[in-house]
Amino acid sequence: MGVAGCGKSTVAELLADRLGWPLGEADDRHPASNVAAMTAGTALTDADRAPWLLAVRDWIDAQDGDCVLTCSALRRSYRDVLRTAAARVRFVHLAGSREQLAERLAARTGHFMPPALLDSQLATLEPLGADEDGVVVPVDGTPVEVADRAARQLSETGNSWQVVG
Repeated sequence: MGVAGCGKSTVAELLADRLGWPLGEADDRHPASNVAAMTAGTALTDADRAPWLLAVRDWIDAQDGDCVLTCSALRRSYRDVLRTAAARVRFVHLAGSREQLAERLAARTGHFMPPALLDSQLATLEPLGADEDGVVVPVDGTPVEVADRAARQLSETGNSWQVVG
């Protein structure tokens, strides 16, 4: 989880490859109207996100087992929807400074999320609560280092799986 530019897709792909688990991208489940709004620089409302979050939750349920999923999950209420999946849902909040994230977004090509929405996402972001199942991982370092850090922190906080590779 995290705002645009934090490395969700890259880190998730590394973790899914290591674990041999299916990888899903929540962005692929946005309706066309949401993609059009974001492409135009319009932040989504909670009403815009509601059907999308249910589709993401349904994807988790369809895996019928362990999986890795990228999803911004910026608000606790959004994470609450994802937690209604049949499987245990754990969050890895990839966190970076505004400057670091803006630099990454400026260098990114081929994505519908414009850098202009970073401040809106940061304003929306509600960090994981102490009672939420997850970890916060700084995004400084290479993608492999960040993935290693995420796997280690999950293992240290009661994860039942072992990281391979």
